[in-house]
Amino acid sequence: MATQESLVFTVTRRSPELITPAKPTPHEYKLLSDIDDQEGFRFQIKNIQFYPRRDNFADVLKMDPVKVMREALSKALVFYYPLAGRVREGAGRKLSVECTGEGVLFIEADADVTLEQFGDELQPPFPCFEELLFDVPGSTGILDCPLLHIQVTRLKCGGFILASRINHTLCDAAGLVQFMTALGEIARGASAPSVSPLWQRELLSARDPPRITCTHHEYDDVAEIIMPLDDMVHRSFFFGPTEIHTLRQLVPLHLRKSSSFELLTACLWLCRTRSLQLDPEEEVRIHCVVNARTKFVPPILPLGYYGNAFVYPAALTTAGQLCESPLGYALELVKKTKEVVTEEYMRSVADLMVLKARPHYTVARTYIVSDLSHAGFKEVDFGWGKPAYGGPDGGLPVASFYVPYKNKKGEDGTVVAVMLPAYAMKKFVVELDNMLKNNNSLGHNALQHIRSAI
Repeated sequence: MATQESLVFTVTRRSPELITPAKPTPHEYKLLSDIDDQEGFRFQIKNIQFYPRRDNFADVLKMDPVKVMREALSKALVFYYPLAGRVREGAGRKLSVECTGEGVLFIEADADVTLEQFGDELQPPFPCFEELLFDVPGSTGILDCPLLHIQVTRLKCGGFILASRINHTLCDAAGLVQFMTALGEIARGASAPSVSPLWQRELLSARDPPRITCTHHEYDDVAEIIMPLDDMVHRSFFFGPTEIHTLRQLVPLHLRKSSSFELLTACLWLCRTRSLQLDPEEEVRIHCVVNARTKFVPPILPLGYYGNAFVYPAALTTAGQLCESPLGYALELVKKTKEVVTEEYMRSVADLMVLKARPHYTVARTYIVSDLSHAGFKEVDFGWGKPAYGGPDGGLPVASFYVPYKNKKGEDGTVVAVMLPAYAMKKFVVELDNMLKNNNSLGHNALQHIRSAI
């Protein structure tokens, strides 16, 4: 069976169209929050969902997914009408949405390939993503562009693929899943979403006067080091119960009750840093994306809020200290990083955005991890049942996403896409394999031996 890397197929597309709300919607300006409009969110979130043919769904066999999605999208935009507008920038780089009702981009397509041809294990990265979401010229900007872009591609087998891209300033993963869930409910016949969308972005706006009350190393102004992107390798790694158990045995007893996310993050950060062979004195950091919706006591973000509601606190150390220490050292840093997120921390981030002109988070020698295990991408049902895969199309040079996954053995676990320069990926695989064989390098001498053997 062909792998995704070798898979060649032809996609036939119709001209892009703008889908507008099915009913008139208000023409108004809506301010984004001071969490939404930071520099680091001014890009597009990519997502892909693969839906197999469902022979046991009699009604589905008569339905055209393109027609269903086009009509459902128009109806859903009546409730989520800001998504049919355009982002504008005002004084102080403050962003707002002009609710113009201009619509979202939609593409109808057909591919001469079956879902089975994508391989036995459907997981990121997807080298064919550009075929499954055509990059309409002029559509990738943040300002004055469509906020949502969807392509529905029918497959020869009767299944289909829905690929999407959404302006990150409008929502985070939880907000996107909320919208996709609403779209699915309407596609299945509902007249309205079960959860009504709420804007209320003022809930996460800066205080008056703004005041930075916490330490935010994630926004440190450090000398930029650009990772060369001309020889990058993109691979996925599966972590099931066996792998997590192995990692748990590599840490001291008092750390063995750590969560799977914490163990996995410590492991990946350590292996990644070792593979990059940095100067031992260079500062490295991990950013753990933390959903702050539960950090407010009492809760202030209502059910239906679909704006960005997360922060990514950073842990710092030197490359030498991290690489020469056992896994438990990285794990303790990860755990402490997550613990700093409180309501005050979230408020302090919003205030920092106003006081420091909405800076970008630090990316130099940084690794960012985001756990999407409970985001709900794999639960989105448009009438064809749950997707065979639902989530990001892959990782980024400085970031990885944790996606729930069932391997071909039937084991539930997590798949993580990692992107590294080719030389570093080769070393990363050796480091990870060494660790998962419970032969973890605890010191510099063993690490040097591994490097010299490559």
